[in-house]
Amino acid sequence: MKTAIFTLICLLGLGLSARAQNGQLHIEQEPGIEKLLAIYAQGIAKAGYYTIQVGFGSFSAAEELKRDVEIDFPQWQAKIVFDSPTYRVQVGRFKSRLEAEREYREVRKKFPAALLLRPEEK
Repeated sequence: MKTAIFTLICLLGLGLSARAQNGQLHIEQEPGIEKLLAIYAQGIAKAGYYTIQVGFGSFSAAEELKRDVEIDFPQWQAKIVFDSPTYRVQVGRFKSRLEAEREYREVRKKFPAALLLRPEEK
């Protein structure tokens, strides 16, 4: 009885392994897709974003402010931008003004000196 069950299990195992598939994936695309993707990437690079400037000051003050912003708003990327003679702490990249204003109200609760910056025209 044990031999028959063992034989049956071995045969099932061999049968399943014999049916395994080795597949290859081949993607066909239109020849102009690469050019279209390059144009799209160039358009995104030129697109401006609204940002929120949380504060400014010396480099050490900007670093401390950036740490505070990253703790309070971890969902956004905070960065320090040097604009002579001060370092400015900016947070977020918002595509629309409506979205930026909503988030700006939240930031102002914690950082009352915050400013909403318009996208730069390139």
